[in-house]
Amino acid sequence: MNYIKHLNAAFHKFYGDDRLNYAHLSLYFALFYYWNLHRFPIEFYANRTELMKLAKIGSRSTYHRLIKDLSEWEYIQYLPSQNPSKNTMVVMCQICTSTVTETGQAGTLMERYCPKNVPLTLYIKHSKQYKLSEERKPKNELEVIEYFKSKKWSSLNAVKFFNHYQGVGWKIGGKTKIEDWKAIAANWMLRAEEIKEKPTLQIVAKNKDYLITNEQKNYGEPL
Repeated sequence: MNYIKHLNAAFHKFYGDDRLNYAHLSLYFALFYYWNLHRFPIEFYANRTELMKLAKIGSRSTYHRLIKDLSEWEYIQYLPSQNPSKNTMVVMCQICTSTVTETGQAGTLMERYCPKNVPLTLYIKHSKQYKLSEERKPKNELEVIEYFKSKKWSSLNAVKFFNHYQGVGWKIGGKTKIEDWKAIAANWMLRAEEIKEKPTLQIVAKNKDYLITNEQKNYGEPL
């Protein structure tokens, strides 16, 4: 039994089955894990307590409902035992076994549910996300300098900006990834303008004598 082909075919079957929810899938993979531990026998013992813990199912009624659904929908065969001395067994349906389709074409479910049948929008969305991540930082120092020139900012600030964020891996505070480096560049220039104004304010404050006052105070009074 090729478990990789089995899981690939199962995923494609899950994709087209709107009856399933996350709890069904959780239980199915818990059963698959047990099947794997037993080296893929025709049938194996289903330990309800351990399966519930593995699948994160909180109640017995939910467990029985889910496993009966999987059996009814032909993902597994659930073989409960009314005899306390006999174990409840499960048979995993061979999803990858060769079958004949409605059109008369033979092949496995994996072959019939190939990736080309997946909507193209899934791949387009992934492609857009990838391009966005590439635009979060400039390609090189020259791109930063050209952008600063287009905004009539100094090239020296462009070099300082690039060197600083290149050194910290294009992250804010060393943790958060930059989403838009051009917005960060604008903030960089705002801070640069503030720094220009601060020396003037410091000189005025330095020349001011705060001990000189016109107010008459009695320093003999307690504070």
